[in-house]
Amino acid sequence: MRNEIQWLTEDIAMPEIDTARLSRWIEVVAAEHGRSLGPLTYIFCSDPVILRVNRQFLNHDYFTDIITFDYSRNTRISGDMYISLDTVETNAITVNAPYSTELLRVIIHGVLHLCGINDKGPGEREIMEAHENRALELLPSIV
Repeated sequence: MRNEIQWLTEDIAMPEIDTARLSRWIEVVAAEHGRSLGPLTYIFCSDPVILRVNRQFLNHDYFTDIITFDYSRNTRISGDMYISLDTVETNAITVNAPYSTELLRVIIHGVLHLCGINDKGPGEREIMEAHENRALELLPSIV
């Protein structure tokens, strides 16, 4: 049975994305990391919402592009991922990337965290970026 990926919003309009195609992409990326999909929920939101979630659950007082809550067990990934579309837009401008590309990068970033890839320790950011780039290279082949 295929596990559903939920695509939700909180106080913001749903971005223009092909959720069926992205769901297939996420499944392929997870499989490349030896993982299968459990329930995944994406919640697209604004900066005020992500700040509230960051303060409430992580005791962090700053904006971020994604917060991933990991409910994975063994090789079956599961989690809730809050994505601030405001911060995604700001980041896209900062790195001079198209908004759509930055959004895809953040969407897969959460999945990569669920697959066990970290980005906070020494050298880990570069490893995460390499995995993000590899995942983005796969997307054109997903129909």
